[in-house]
Amino acid sequence: MRYLSDEELKTASRFLFLSMALIVMRQDKYSLENVSFKIKGPYMELLNEMIKEAADESNKLRSIMKKQDMKVVTLHQTKSFSSYLFICRGREEERHYFNPVIRQKVESILEEFMRKALQPSQPSVSANT
Repeated sequence: MRYLSDEELKTASRFLFLSMALIVMRQDKYSLENVSFKIKGPYMELLNEMIKEAADESNKLRSIMKKQDMKVVTLHQTKSFSSYLFICRGREEERHYFNPVIRQKVESILEEFMRKALQPSQPSVSANT
């Protein structure tokens, strides 16, 4: 039975998977910093932009969740499944995720932030044109 609204579930899920994606990005950045790599500047720049954008969204989600008295708690983790408890205003909903599905969701978020970071910045409109 569902105890959270679609919007509450969407917010909590996004926060959960975005948090995981941020961990991956930060680990990748650490790995890149500590490995011999011919030209790492562009990769570091890309990762830094991705982390900045993801952290901004995470902070916004955290603020929304605080206002709605919402939390995400890890319950159980096995090789195959992970369980989380979503709490919102005293209502609780336990969700179980197949770990390969979690990996796909996190990968999708990484690709989303990579596309955002790679988008060319909008040039300012010059008064002389």
